[in-house]
Amino acid sequence: MGLEYCPRCGKLFSRTVRDICYNCHQELEKQYERVVAYLKEHPGLTLNELAEATEVSAKQITRWVREGRISIAQAPNIVIACEVCGTPIREGTMCDSCRRRLAREVKRVQMPKPAAARKNEDAASRDDTYHITDRLRDR
Repeated sequence: MGLEYCPRCGKLFSRTVRDICYNCHQELEKQYERVVAYLKEHPGLTLNELAEATEVSAKQITRWVREGRISIAQAPNIVIACEVCGTPIREGTMCDSCRRRLAREVKRVQMPKPAAARKNEDAASRDDTYHITDRLRDR
């Protein structure tokens, strides 16, 4: 827990759980309530129409969609971009193809190495270490 400057307003605040000060957090919550209330009345809006009507930035609305605070049921026409490739998606941060590609890469990295590669690594690491027998032999 330390003192930091709020990235939104620049005021000094004691950082605990949130990345922004209490006043900015309260302001964002009011904006969120305004967006959700407007969506209930006008469920067919796009992201830009909603941002313009509520005077809340499209970036902030996108953040709420990614966090799951605004659901697809509340906003059937809101589409955001995949953070990796930019493909339009409805929720989350990545499209299905990027998610599958990431899962394949993680699986590939986690696979055990072939025995020959492990043996070569073990031999190389043995050569890099200095054992007590080496010190006694050098005398």
